[in-house]
This record gives sequence, structure tokens and C-alpha cells, in this order.
Amino acid sequence: MSDARGSATRDSAVIGWDIGGAHLKAAWAENGRLHDAVQVPCRLWQGLAELDSALATVLERLPAGADHVVTMTGELVDLFDDRAQGVHTLIDRMAAALPQGRLRVYGGRRGLLSPLEARGQVMDVASANWMATAAVVARRLPAALLVDMGSTTTDIVPVRDGAVVARGVTDHERMAVEELLYTGLTRTAVMAMERTALVAGERLPMMAEYFATSADLYRVLGRLDEAADQHPAADNGPKTIEASLRRLARMVGHDAGDYDPAVWRAMAGDLTERQMRRIHDAATRVLSAGALPLPDDAPVVGAGVGRAVVKDVAVRLGRPYRDFCDVVGAPDRGWVASCAPAAAMALLG
Repeated sequence: MSDARGSATRDSAVIGWDIGGAHLKAAWAENGRLHDAVQVPCRLWQGLAELDSALATVLERLPAGADHVVTMTGELVDLFDDRAQGVHTLIDRMAAALPQGRLRVYGGRRGLLSPLEARGQVMDVASANWMATAAVVARRLPAALLVDMGSTTTDIVPVRDGAVVARGVTDHERMAVEELLYTGLTRTAVMAMERTALVAGERLPMMAEYFATSADLYRVLGRLDEAADQHPAADNGPKTIEASLRRLARMVGHDAGDYDPAVWRAMAGDLTERQMRRIHDAATRVLSAGALPLPDDAPVVGAGVGRAVVKDVAVRLGRPYRDFCDVVGAPDRGWVASCAPAAAMALLG
């Protein structure tokens, strides 16, 4: 992302922020047009200094004199005792880092709130980033199925008649109806994806150990954009195909040299296939839940760093695919789609 500091006026530029537990994302728009987005690692569970450092890094790359709007999921990290403490702390931290009076907080169905108002609406503010993305899609498409596959989670949100028609709102409600899946492109522990792995014709049980992540799977298959994998590997080792093969073999009690690399690639292919099936099956459930089905030509809108997987899901659903970048008029700006909630905030602000 190029440095645009000073290029926007006070009245026209809006910075949208998405504070996650593992990444800080920001996007900026001027006169309602998205220009770019950026994502940096932010291991919030390790302390607020992580957020401070990430904020300083991102602010250096954004235009000065802008308004700021923020959404979050970082209130969930175990740094905080509960959601209320997390929401309050993150609001206060952002307010202290940004120009006074220039910050608003997304409260989902309550819209944009002042920091003081947002502190009193914890459950509306907490983990509402998916609603921001879906609201922007609903403004542009009469019907769609938004599927945002990030590094850690996948959101599946239906839009009908220009409105978001999700059944769940809170995290636990959304997980119960599979509108929120804890599976992602890079950070998902392989042990949490399945109980077994296919190795040389056998279904072997996998160890309940943090030996490998989903990034290893996509890396050995040649399907990983390394720019999307911003956290250390499970063993803090190198991010090479050889190292990923070693980590995957360890999941089933083997050394990488016990089999030809093709065996471990087949293992990775089987696990990513089952991940895709999980997303597909959840999408099918979401599509079946409404009193009125989405029109057959309603597209799947793909967002997040895993949207290449989402595109394959769309094929399996028999629906056209639209990239979030194209929907919001920012073609060929891949980080806009990868940071869709931040981009949505910039547009909603």
C-alpha cells in the first residue's frame, strides 16, 4: 500500500478499522471510493503493546486528517476477563491513539456510535464486523450469499431483498446455526480440523497437538499466498514446503522421510477437501434456512484471504461468484477483499 499521508481532506477521507485478535486491518476511502487496505499481525493476546505497535505501523501508511470508524473481534482474546472489558479497553485505546472527536464505533444494528455510546452497548459492538461487510453487500446487491473466509474463521451471511437476513447475531448464536465457522486459511490448528488424516490409503488418527496449521496444508499444495500468512509457524520454524511437510507428518506420528512427499501432499489435499466440504455444507444449511430461498442467480460474494476457496464453494453450490472487490468498485485491489470488514467500515463511515 502506497503512502497517502496528506492526500485527503478533512471532510472526505474515512479510515475503517477492524481490530481482530490476531491482525489489525485498515482501509481508507475518499468521497465514498475505496483506495486501498492493509493488514498487519497483532497478537493481541500477548498484551496491549501489540495493538499500540500495530497501530503505529498502520497509521504511518494512512492519510492524515481523516475520520475513523472501528469494528472489532479482538474483545474475545483471553487478555480480557470478558467481552465488556475487551470492548471498553479497545475503544479507549483507539480513542487515545486517534485525533480527538474523530472516532466512531460500529454497533451493528445500532449503527455508528460515539465512543461513550459504544461503551454502553457492549453486545452490539462485540464481534459485529461481519454485519458491516454484509450491510455493504446488501446496499449493492439485492440478493447474495456472503462468504468471508479469513485466517481463522469463515462467515456465511445471506442477503435477501437488499437486507441482511442472518439468523444469528452474537457469536454463540451464529456458531449454532453455522453462520460462523471456526476454520480459516492459515491459523486453524490441523488437530482442530479433523480427527483423522488420509495417509497412504489409511485413515490415521491425528495427535491432539499444535504441530501444524492450515497454512501448512495450503503451502504444500501450492495454494498459499505467503503474504496472507503473517504469524509464526506452529513450531516457529521456517515457512518452506519442506518444513510444512515435516509438520504435517508429525501430526500422525511420522517423520516426513517415512513417505514420498506425494503422500503428504495427498494428506493435505484430503484435509483441505474436508475443510471445503464443511464450508459448503454450512452454506447449504444457511441457504435452506430462510422462509424464501435466495434466487438461483444470487451470487456467492467471496471475501477474506481464503476467497479462492470460496470461489470453489460457489462452483459446488452452482452459483455465480463475485469478488468483494468488484462488488464495492475496487477491482484488482486484493487487500480490500482480504480486509472486507475494514473496507466496509470505510464505506459506512
